[in-house]
Amino acid sequence: MIKFDIVTIFPEVVSTYTGSSILKRAQEKGLVEIEVHNLRDWALDKHRVVDDTPYGGGPGMIIKVEPVFNCLKDLKKDNSLVILTSPKGERLVQSKLKELSEKQNAHYIILCGHYEGFDQRIHDYLVDYEFSIGDYVLSGGELPALVLVDGVIRLIPGVLGNEDSLILETFTEGVVDYPQYTKPQQFNNWKVPDVLLSGDHQKIDKWREERLFKV
Repeated sequence: MIKFDIVTIFPEVVSTYTGSSILKRAQEKGLVEIEVHNLRDWALDKHRVVDDTPYGGGPGMIIKVEPVFNCLKDLKKDNSLVILTSPKGERLVQSKLKELSEKQNAHYIILCGHYEGFDQRIHDYLVDYEFSIGDYVLSGGELPALVLVDGVIRLIPGVLGNEDSLILETFTEGVVDYPQYTKPQQFNNWKVPDVLLSGDHQKIDKWREERLFKV
């Protein structure tokens, strides 16, 4: 079983998503465990401060090293991989999600960034893997963390109701899925392609293969 410990200063944002839909069902089936933690629980003062101004000046606030160190000291095990959401990290791709999903008894601790980032000593000494989901700026690392968790969990055998949906799924084997249609056959004079209504599976497979987009 894979376990995720997600560390954030906005746990309610993360918990809402991890307690819904596919992720909720995966936990109920005992295929994965997810715990969401508030980094402020490891703050050193009564005001639960986890950030401070940067040395040398500059805008914004930086997440302090002490609460992160204390958090990891409590959460880490021998098999833990500490993951950081960071614009400086490796671009997250489907092959990486697959790799993470295939590790036996894996334990992933995900640190969600905020403000102007983390004290560099967290990058240098406390983290095993850093990732980004794109070249753009977000308010925090909660969305990237959820992207990784969702992407990994749906690849775990038994999570999806229909395992066949993974075989020709988007980005699997470097392709984006073919066009899909459902009822009604015609809407506003927009018609479903005749070949999909033909019942000829050889022709249907050929039609779909011709429309796979290579990435």
